[in-house]
Amino acid sequence: MSKKKIVFLTGTRADFGKLKSLIKITQKSHNYEVHLFVTGMHMNSKYGATVQEIVKSGFENIYSFINHDTVEHMDRTLAKTIDGFSHYIAEIKPDLIVVHGDRVEALAGAIVGSLNNILVTHIEGGEISGTIDELIRHAVSKMSHVHLVANEEAKKRLLQLGEIEESIQVIGSPDLDLMNPAHLPPEVEALEYYGIKFNKYAIAMFHPVTTEYEYISLYAKNFVDALIESQLNYIVIYPNNDLGSNEILAEYTRLKLNEKFRIYPSLRFEYFLTLLQNAEFIIGNSSAGIREAPYYNVPTIDIGTRQLNRAHLKTIIHCNYDKNEICKSIEKVTNSFTQSNDVVQNYFGDGKSDKMFLELLDSDNLWKINHQKQFRELV
Repeated sequence: MSKKKIVFLTGTRADFGKLKSLIKITQKSHNYEVHLFVTGMHMNSKYGATVQEIVKSGFENIYSFINHDTVEHMDRTLAKTIDGFSHYIAEIKPDLIVVHGDRVEALAGAIVGSLNNILVTHIEGGEISGTIDELIRHAVSKMSHVHLVANEEAKKRLLQLGEIEESIQVIGSPDLDLMNPAHLPPEVEALEYYGIKFNKYAIAMFHPVTTEYEYISLYAKNFVDALIESQLNYIVIYPNNDLGSNEILAEYTRLKLNEKFRIYPSLRFEYFLTLLQNAEFIIGNSSAGIREAPYYNVPTIDIGTRQLNRAHLKTIIHCNYDKNEICKSIEKVTNSFTQSNDVVQNYFGDGKSDKMFLELLDSDNLWKINHQKQFRELV
């Protein structure tokens, strides 16, 4: 039997962290020929050129494609990615395309796959957030044939979108496959690798919300002001490259000479997990505060609307963009916050997404899913 060709598309450090275990276990199998289409933020030196981390991971058949336009034109980035990926799959001729999440790169992959009659698998569809990301995520789901979701709630949302139940499998969130502390590098190694001298620290990650672009400069100023006023140590990680990232980075220039801050375009995923596990808290609006931090029982200060409709767990404090509210939340989390006993693993899976993914690939069920999608009415 000839090997089936699988292409994983990755555009950001975040989705690579979600796909990494799936790529690894699939590449080890003798049944599949695995290829990686690497684009987006990975190719941008401003955000750390994280394609190098993918190469260092030991993966084979990596194809790099520069798709970025200015951050003001996400539609042009989408168009460029569609064009580049279309030419790529015309040469590779894959049997399956795997995309993740809610970025324009994932949308490009799903569009190209569907229009070329190639089976598309979407990882972690059915999530809600409330920003432009949510629109993109649902659009990716509608252009995909197979849905591998984090939990039953996500499955129910896809059923509401008219997806057939046979195409949806609950496998959990794949990043949990990598999160077992026993499999991570020690904290001292991570601190030494990045030259961090802090004994105690928090992690700060603040992304733009494109639908609130007119306010992003004020939001970023309030965020930086609150961090400075807190007098705590912070490991600051660049935002993603959506519209508004330049405004956030402009505010971060105020932190560069402040010894309380260490700023990085990106962190290697396993090192990031180690630092997060040992952080006092995480602050900003990253999904890491909703997914990864509660897994380690690390408190989260979630600011604004970007993650507003996602999981509401006891380790998460929500606040608005006002500087005083952010400061109050920092004071609360450092002085009077009670650790939680929430069992986050059950909500996002049990860390075996990769094994479930491979079992699905090895069965006939996935390959029998009809390329001609049907809309399933709710009854």
